Amino acid sequence: MKDVALHAGVSRTAVSFVLNDRADASISAEVRRRILDAVEALGYRPDAGARALAAKRSDWYGLITEIVTAPFAVDVIKGAQDRAWADRRFLLIASAEDGAEMAHGAIDKLLEQRVEGLLYATTWHRAVRLPAAAREVPTVLVNCFDADGELPSVVPDEVTGGHRATGRLVRAGHERIGFVTLDPAIPASVGRREGYERALREAGITPDPDLVVPGYATADGGYEAAGALLDLPNRPTALFCGNDRMAMGAYDAIKERGLKIPGDVAVVGFDNQELIAAYLRPALTTVALPFEVMGAMGVDMLAALAAGQPLVTSQVTVDCPLLERSSV
Repeated sequence: MKDVALHAGVSRTAVSFVLNDRADASISAEVRRRILDAVEALGYRPDAGARALAAKRSDWYGLITEIVTAPFAVDVIKGAQDRAWADRRFLLIASAEDGAEMAHGAIDKLLEQRVEGLLYATTWHRAVRLPAAAREVPTVLVNCFDADGELPSVVPDEVTGGHRATGRLVRAGHERIGFVTLDPAIPASVGRREGYERALREAGITPDPDLVVPGYATADGGYEAAGALLDLPNRPTALFCGNDRMAMGAYDAIKERGLKIPGDVAVVGFDNQELIAAYLRPALTTVALPFEVMGAMGVDMLAALAAGQPLVTSQVTVDCPLLERSSV
């Protein structure tokens, strides 16, 4: 600031007033122009750390995520970053892929940088517990929820997603629809099964528990579960797979039995893991997990909390759209 003042031929106080955009300062337009020209000529940048210390705000949000290297990480980060940028906020991103200890350390480091709020994002929908330090600033959970019910969250609408996937198969004329589930105990599996059974009942079809087989989220699990369903005496004519990896395994089980997709067996997946769904043959009709939208909505909630505004609800559910391809 001293260099800028010397270059512009003004006082250091005048430079401070202009750089901090003090509305109550009597700085003429000509002096302001000289100062800004000096700033540009010298390549001056404010000391962000000093500013954060003085103002008790940094214009930064922290994003802690275990999914930095996962297929959906870029969507969460893009949604959050784009929305933050619109408010002239920026993201500091910390990985927590090695579990709770790393997450705790990441939270502490971000708080040292005086972030104005925290986003915590997970790779799969579940309950989490964050350390007490996370409550020192506004904190919003993305694709997960607080086991203690204290922190706000944004999660996918699993029930509607399951209903939408099954409804697509019902509209195609299928009445025996198998469901290859994730781990039956996790929230995504519970919600998607609720949607599956609701769609069947709405179509006058009684859900058959024999048509529900867990595949535990893997391609091998999907292959085994689909094979068990297709070997039933009265096999299903359609499969709703709880994620795209299991649908990939189901494709192999279907083709090994000499059946064709979608002529003999229709398939719908979940997640829209694009490297799988778009490149299977035939391309997989699937329900998308809205990671980009969840990232953006998490920042919206964080901005409201940072501004001292109350949230309308502590948990926001985001719609999961159906993406039509060629497997139904």
